[in-house]
Amino acid sequence: MSTTVRTRYIVGVDLGGTNIVAAALPEDGSRTYAVRTELTLASQGADAVVDRMVGMIESVIADTMTVTGAERGDFAGVGVGAPGPLDRDRGIVITTPNLGWTNFPLRDVIASRVGLHATIDNDANCATLGEWWLGAAAGGRNVVGMTIGTGIGGGLILDGQLYHGSADVAGEIGHTTIDITGRRCKCGNYGCLEAYASGPSIAERAREALGGDADSVLHTMVGGDLDRLTAAIVYEGAHRGDELSLEVVRETARFLGAGIANLLNIFNPDVVVIAGGVTQAGDKLFDPLRKEVRKRAFRPAVEACRIVPGSLPGTAGVVGAVATFRQQVPGVS
Repeated sequence: MSTTVRTRYIVGVDLGGTNIVAAALPEDGSRTYAVRTELTLASQGADAVVDRMVGMIESVIADTMTVTGAERGDFAGVGVGAPGPLDRDRGIVITTPNLGWTNFPLRDVIASRVGLHATIDNDANCATLGEWWLGAAAGGRNVVGMTIGTGIGGGLILDGQLYHGSADVAGEIGHTTIDITGRRCKCGNYGCLEAYASGPSIAERAREALGGDADSVLHTMVGGDLDRLTAAIVYEGAHRGDELSLEVVRETARFLGAGIANLLNIFNPDVVVIAGGVTQAGDKLFDPLRKEVRKRAFRPAVEACRIVPGSLPGTAGVVGAVATFRQQVPGVS
């Protein structure tokens, strides 16, 4: 008599400063089901954000059950990627500048609300692990991941293992200093990479350049309202050949290239994978970025490393949240 082995599913949630993304994957990562995206709206407070997350999780579970014939008992749990620093052992978001949370017990709140086991890990760790498991960094042994959106996060995979450091804050690439007397960062420091090359920082630098009534298509693209300017609009302006937009993108590439060169000299990775909205800039960003890295990093480190855009746009963090759940929960593989 044969016994049917039922597929188990894991819900992944990527909590960002601007958007929340959720979906379900089977344990082997072979497919992605019921992708959902909603605005985070962090200004409404932590409880409202959690309500939104729980609603998305329940919607993902219901739709996955409809599509696959799965039952509620086939869902092993929920993996959440959240901005940090975190205390993974206690499931707590210690602080996050882009959400305004302090010592929030996110893991246990989610587990209690949905009635499933939950885990948390840093959102950038999750995106890096997702690209390593199923995306552009597959096959790498030593991988540096960067996520560029509302902030800049990072993840490190060293000798095939996700590296968290002694206090769960390894990989905070966005808060490495590239100018000791530079721009003020939301973290309170000055000159952080995030203060120059995150999405909002790219938009701010473009607004500053436009402040002197510079000739640019960006004025038309935002209807004269510079408050509407975003990094995505700057990238679109660059693709249209707008010189001011191109210069902002080239300057962004120089900032990122300097930061990545430091990482190559420290970690000597075989892959640097960059995920997030910045990848919309395409070769107009990546060509000068790679050139800047070649100028600044040791040649053997450069020759050993691929610098690539992520291949899981919008879902790397979700895939990685599922992967971290598999690592943290015994019996899930």
